[in-house]
Amino acid sequence: MALHVNANLALRLVPDDARRPDAPSKLDPRAQLAAQFIPAGARILDLGGGGGDTLRDMVPFGCSYEAVDRLAHDKGSLIHDLTGAEFPTKAATECDIVVMLGVLEKIADLEALFTHLRFCARDVILSYGPTNLVGGEERAARGFVNHLGYADLITLFDRYGFRVECTAPVSDCEMLMRLTPSGRVAPVMPCNVAVVSDSDAGNFGDRLGLSMINAVLPGEARVHHLTFSTLRERMSEARDDYDLVVVGVGNAMFQPLIGDDIVRILERTKSAIGIFGTAYRELIPRAMIDRVIDRLDLWYAPYEDDVRIYGRGRSNAVHLGDWLIEQFPLTEASLDQPLQIGADIGAELALDRTIQIIQRHKRVHSARLHPLLCALTAAEYAAFSEEPSGRMPGIVSGKFRSMLIDIFGRTYPEQQFFMVDRDAVARYKARVHDNVATMRERVAAMLRNVAVAS
Repeated sequence: MALHVNANLALRLVPDDARRPDAPSKLDPRAQLAAQFIPAGARILDLGGGGGDTLRDMVPFGCSYEAVDRLAHDKGSLIHDLTGAEFPTKAATECDIVVMLGVLEKIADLEALFTHLRFCARDVILSYGPTNLVGGEERAARGFVNHLGYADLITLFDRYGFRVECTAPVSDCEMLMRLTPSGRVAPVMPCNVAVVSDSDAGNFGDRLGLSMINAVLPGEARVHHLTFSTLRERMSEARDDYDLVVVGVGNAMFQPLIGDDIVRILERTKSAIGIFGTAYRELIPRAMIDRVIDRLDLWYAPYEDDVRIYGRGRSNAVHLGDWLIEQFPLTEASLDQPLQIGADIGAELALDRTIQIIQRHKRVHSARLHPLLCALTAAEYAAFSEEPSGRMPGIVSGKFRSMLIDIFGRTYPEQQFFMVDRDAVARYKARVHDNVATMRERVAAMLRNVAVAS
């Protein structure tokens, strides 16, 4: 085996006899589908190398890819290497996601394999042709050495502490699955809080964010609202000393919102938190966003992608979830007429009325992120159109992908309706609800500590 560096600058094990000249060069549809299950910024370990060049080339922004290929070409060699003493335990514990495509059916000792996977405690993306889809003779012809149906698979996963996060058919005889391994508000003294938001933009999400932050801050807080666009002009109106500065109300940060003015307002506070995600990440100067996050006591990121890319290794980075889902009750739509939400949704209607209109429709297509999130709590089918960058062709916000992966464990093709998994939405809403409650407690504790120190 030789050690090579792939296109993502990640170490990759490559067989000594290099890739065969007759190897197929076309895209692998199984690997294409698997890429939809992978979040941005993830460290991927491809056991068996089943994802190949397709998966390596299609992983999202910020990912690293390492493949452990067959150590020999004899039948069964992969089985011994994955379940025996040479299982890549160190690589598996250091990655975020283990990928096994076309591998599981050819492993004789599944118990040993899943013992290793349970120890590593990482998400697993795998493919499998269950006996419900592939019969005995065909299994033998394909070289399958184990024979599990759907019920057997669920039993195996459950026994080793995994649950199925999401599934999708690869073909009529194969399924792709993502597995994932199965915590008192006290009174505070009066305090001065600055909230910096994008509320003057007047869009749906930023308007909702203002009501959310008011529900999180203690009742004794005196709130001074500032906006990103006017921060420089209104800096003279800001207090010289805040007890807490809140950067963002669930909005996405991008150029030119990230700048020196945010750093200046953070220099005027005893404590600070951020409640923001990121968009158009390819255009964000890393040094500038690092300067902002470095000055925060806690950064509450709406999407796990944000934490992986900008918060990895930081003790102050927390995956909150998109807290605006707290504003949308779970309900059932009643109108068959499709609803098309454009990019220019404005402030003509009251927020509660806008939510009601969106939640009445069974099929919703949205060009804005948070109207889509609202629709997911009621609609049967949903679709989206990404927000392209006005600064560079070919760059999109990336927010839709991040949100969908957090909720459903995967993204979906743009401008194509997908069926809404209502159970997944309910689970996500419950998680975010708990996270917001914890955030409320931590903010109160932070302000208590500031009051004691004063």
